[in-house]
Amino acid sequence: SPYAFAVQHQRPKNSFSGCSRIGDYELLGKLGEGTFGEVHRARSKKTGAVVALKKIIMHNEKDGFPITALREIKLLKLLSHKNVLKMEDMAVEHPPRSTDKRKKPIIYMATPYMDHDLSGLLDNPTIRFTEPQIKCYLQQLLEGLKYLHENKILHRDMKAANLLISNKGILQIADFGLARLYDEPPPKKGCGGGDGRRDYTSLVVTRWYRPPELLLHLKKYTTAIDMWGVGCVFGEMLWGKPILAGESDGHQLEIIFDLCGTPTDENMPGWRQLPGAEGIKPRPRPGDLNHRFGKYGAGAVSLLKQLLRLDWKKRVNAIDALEHPYLHTAPLPAKPGDLPTMEESHELDRRKFHDRKAALPPAPKGGTVGRGPQHGTGGPDAAFNSGDGFGGRNGMNGGRYPQSSQRNGPFPGERMPACYAPERSDRYEQDHRRRDRGDSRRTRSRSPVGSRVAERGERDHRDRR
Repeated sequence: SPYAFAVQHQRPKNSFSGCSRIGDYELLGKLGEGTFGEVHRARSKKTGAVVALKKIIMHNEKDGFPITALREIKLLKLLSHKNVLKMEDMAVEHPPRSTDKRKKPIIYMATPYMDHDLSGLLDNPTIRFTEPQIKCYLQQLLEGLKYLHENKILHRDMKAANLLISNKGILQIADFGLARLYDEPPPKKGCGGGDGRRDYTSLVVTRWYRPPELLLHLKKYTTAIDMWGVGCVFGEMLWGKPILAGESDGHQLEIIFDLCGTPTDENMPGWRQLPGAEGIKPRPRPGDLNHRFGKYGAGAVSLLKQLLRLDWKKRVNAIDALEHPYLHTAPLPAKPGDLPTMEESHELDRRKFHDRKAALPPAPKGGTVGRGPQHGTGGPDAAFNSGDGFGGRNGMNGGRYPQSSQRNGPFPGERMPACYAPERSDRYEQDHRRRDRGDSRRTRSRSPVGSRVAERGERDHRDRR
């Protein structure tokens, strides 16, 4: 029960007490902004610790404090694991004057400051991950997820942007706005994801990381939905960019089937009975995961296949993934303290980088800059290039693991990275990354009024679940 979990994992009494005022913090700069509000880097005037202050946005003040924020605060206060972000404090900002139009205070969540998010590092063409580095991050991600699942918590928004990394090499799972306690037994060794018994909303997980069963509207889902996200993140670290960048839910299913093969009664039992499967007749295809990722070795392909298994009941769980031979054969995972330090990378840092890149000389004609997106399935510029990855931007981690995680340009004979590629393709990728990262949070509409109504309706539906 939630009470038993709280008792078992309670923090020391002095670790979180009361609520600070925003004046107790010195704001050092903005890290990001979006529909959720803003995130600032700040320093505590009491302790001197550098933290991240996340504003909790009130979509409609008449509705009171958002239930999703309450869930996130509740879970973060309970959790205590080195690979899960913890909440240090909460701060309140009262209206400056009684005549201020804003009647209610603004609430901030204070968490330890982390130097990077994984998505930002993968966006940076000057950074290349070594194989031991990838294994180190993957191992930490699985350890954190194993802890969450053992304590009956579904994250429900597993993606690279929600994985924070410090310059000490520590990875932490963040953003629990869609997370919740669930009523199934914890995963067991050798038993995959198992069966779900209770209905939950399927309107969770950002589209590029959303498993096929959710795209087909399965409601009795389990921890297997988080494991699919781990597979997408693992592939992204290998490839250097999102591996399944769909433009719509239908297109997302198509590119999943291209990679993993057509669903059948053998490899995805029960898929035809799902509400979203009505009228779907996928063309037969074997899947090309071996071809796409074979250059990273048999061990990587084997683990990736188990994480991206179509059968959600047999998809590998975090316990078994941690014991996979890939993580226990040479080269072994690096120790976090041995990883190189990197330039801070957050949302606004990436925007500044792309602004600087726009001022670079144009790419040379011909040469090795690669082809533009092919026109085919999924609409203009939606398809991926054969041999060039999924999603329009050339892979940054190339076909081999370099000796260093830093570089200043392409290696001899190597396909050039995104910063040298034609601007049309790069703008397409930037726009779609920015748009679809938040897809788990909101729906979109051409009409501003329709957008607000759709967003409010989806949010209310999720809140009840």
